[in-house]
Amino acid sequence: MNNTKNYKIAVIGGDGTGPEVVREGLKVLEVVSEKYGFDCELIDYDFGGDRYLKTGEILPDSAIKELRGFNSIYLGAIGHPEVKPGILEKGILLRIRFELDQYINLRPVTLYDQKYCPLNLREGQKVDFKVVRENTEGLYCGAGGFLRKNTSEEVAVQESVNTYKGVERCVRYAFEYARKDGKQKKVTLCGKTNVLTYAFGLWERVFDLVSKDYPDIKTDYAHVDATCMWMVKNPEWFDVIVTDNMFGDIITDLGAMIQGGMGIAAGGNINPEGVSMFEPIGGSAPKYTGQGIINPLAAICALSMLLSQLGEADAAKAVEDSVIRVVREKLNSLGAGRMGYSTSQVGDLVVKNIL
Repeated sequence: MNNTKNYKIAVIGGDGTGPEVVREGLKVLEVVSEKYGFDCELIDYDFGGDRYLKTGEILPDSAIKELRGFNSIYLGAIGHPEVKPGILEKGILLRIRFELDQYINLRPVTLYDQKYCPLNLREGQKVDFKVVRENTEGLYCGAGGFLRKNTSEEVAVQESVNTYKGVERCVRYAFEYARKDGKQKKVTLCGKTNVLTYAFGLWERVFDLVSKDYPDIKTDYAHVDATCMWMVKNPEWFDVIVTDNMFGDIITDLGAMIQGGMGIAAGGNINPEGVSMFEPIGGSAPKYTGQGIINPLAAICALSMLLSQLGEADAAKAVEDSVIRVVREKLNSLGAGRMGYSTSQVGDLVVKNIL
């Protein structure tokens, strides 16, 4: 009897350097799947700028239906220099997030080697926390419009939509994550309650209510501007940060920089009850396309997150541990073209260092 676990994974290489970094991630996946005893059925999709320019098609309705049938989605990057900004991002990324209800954006902010941090960290300071970002509401819903567009009296309105259900499930995920994986067992709400009194009035009330179900978890609050300040001055204060879509988008890029740059930053778009999608957060980096110099470690870290979400904890840890060894012992830099190795060579190093 064959008891091997099988996972069906949709692969979207996307634009620019996306296919290059995904290729290295799949190289690693092949090794760990054999080592840890599971199989992966990979189905490739060509969604992205090239397909749009050729066919005018962004993401067909049939694709959403197909993606619901996968265990996970592995994404390279979306963004093409010949396509107007917003078309692919809204038509592919946001549509997948919204229609598959990937209501959590999980961003680990972990510094693997202090020499790559732009901060002058003091002894004992660590950069090791998670940002739980609400992923399907807020300003990204697209609610709003124009009045008297293209005139000197134009009015533009963009509305932040926050529902009790959306806020509650996001906050609860953060508390559950802190209970299971938090280093300090602490959740910090990042908001702006002194100005955005309606939206973050809701967030604050829900946060306080949910916290009562988790007496073992410490709680904290910081305005978003103060959060940015403390991420730079005292990053060791944070364990799990929970926040809305827009603020989460901003502070996770700051987090990427303090953990060493976009070359190491990965993220997950998670539906805990459905299909999740994992990706490097650095974008398509079209200026580096085809040169073999982009850092694939963010994509490989995204693969580790994917494996963890599938329940393959040992394989996920093996991948992350290998990345840590490569970062600490092999690379000259995490930046494109400065690593001391090509994109494929870095992938080979990760494969070689899997124990």
